[in-house]
Amino acid sequence: MINSLDKIYNNLKRYSEIKNYKLCKNFQEIKAFIEEYAETKERYDYIKVQLDDLEASKRELEGIIREIEEDMRRMFTEAFTKINKNFGDVFRELFGGGTAELTLTDPEDVLTSGIEISAAPPGKTIKSLSLLSGGEQAVIAIALLFALVRVNPSPFCIFDEIEAALDEVNVAR
Repeated sequence: MINSLDKIYNNLKRYSEIKNYKLCKNFQEIKAFIEEYAETKERYDYIKVQLDDLEASKRELEGIIREIEEDMRRMFTEAFTKINKNFGDVFRELFGGGTAELTLTDPEDVLTSGIEISAAPPGKTIKSLSLLSGGEQAVIAIALLFALVRVNPSPFCIFDEIEAALDEVNVAR
């Protein structure tokens, strides 16, 4: 439709130049229409360029987001694997054996997945951490904290009253 209006506009413009604008009253209406069309087309062309630019920017941003998400997945997976290994090592060191593991609730989507902690001191089979004593739960939390620090060391750490939640049996650990 735009192309046919362009042709009409160009033909009317040429015709009006030939007649030197000495036409009847209807021509004034046609002339006003032509001018309005030219303004509208100019505005349309401007908006079309802006829209095309926005769509290109959107595609570029979506590509950047995909790249960032891929990097985040890779970095999270690498860090999670290291933390999980260190958690098991620190746990066995603190408890003198046993098993501890971190698992993702949704391994297919690591960025939105939850993390489950499972730990069993030596000689115990535990289905839920809530079945452990408060002291054992505190040692598990400390083991996880030290696993995190091993992966991403800090120049210094202050653990004020870290043993406060420990019962007498677990203070020595």
